[in-house]
Amino acid sequence: MVISLFITCYNDALFPRTGKAVVEVLERLGHTVEFRAAQTCCGQMHYNTGYREDSYALLRQFLDVFADAEVIVCPSSSCVAMMRDHYPKMAAQLNDPALQARVEAILPRVFEFSELLVDKLGVTDVGAFYPHTVTLHASCHALRSLHIGGKPAELLQQVKGLTLLELPDADQCCGFGGTFAVKNPDVSAAMLSDKVQCVLGTKAEACTGADNSCLMHIGGALSRQRTGVRTIHLAEILAATEESSREKTV
Repeated sequence: MVISLFITCYNDALFPRTGKAVVEVLERLGHTVEFRAAQTCCGQMHYNTGYREDSYALLRQFLDVFADAEVIVCPSSSCVAMMRDHYPKMAAQLNDPALQARVEAILPRVFEFSELLVDKLGVTDVGAFYPHTVTLHASCHALRSLHIGGKPAELLQQVKGLTLLELPDADQCCGFGGTFAVKNPDVSAAMLSDKVQCVLGTKAEACTGADNSCLMHIGGALSRQRTGVRTIHLAEILAATEESSREKTV
């Protein structure tokens, strides 16, 4: 299968290892991954902050770039939720039947990474090896918009050497919420403090999740407090192998 990678502007700018990990996992499973260089942003930041004209342009750009893609994968439940929840509304707001039809045609081919593996490809064991204790943060978009449920956990439970520890209050927001953390810093910091205490309470070596935005927020606090606990995207864990682990210790 040829799978088109929509890396998201956030990962491209700050967390390029995540995109590389997605490619490694899918190629290991025998698929061909393509990267369409004309891709930009899903438009979520623009849409949520009132820059509607800019978001409409980004919607059209996404449709143009991926119009003929067989399957599209995105390692961010936040971006996929933007597409599923708001692209149909945006097309309707523009009162453009042709645009609405294009949105309806493309959305069934867009998958968050864990959805693609479990639901589309029917895989839970990707041949990963990660000999560490890990706890899983479920982002709000993953839980409340995409309803991906236990798919990330199913994948982690098949990783050799990994011990998955349950995160208390796992359904609670970390406080990031994109511009929410900027506009409401005190509330965001309080929510983050609660989340960090839950992470530390598990005694895990690492906290993982499907969204680098949440992981950046949580990881920043863990680092500032010098806890020694790291954050790592789900894709990077699934890309890890015994061979890569040995290389890091040499």
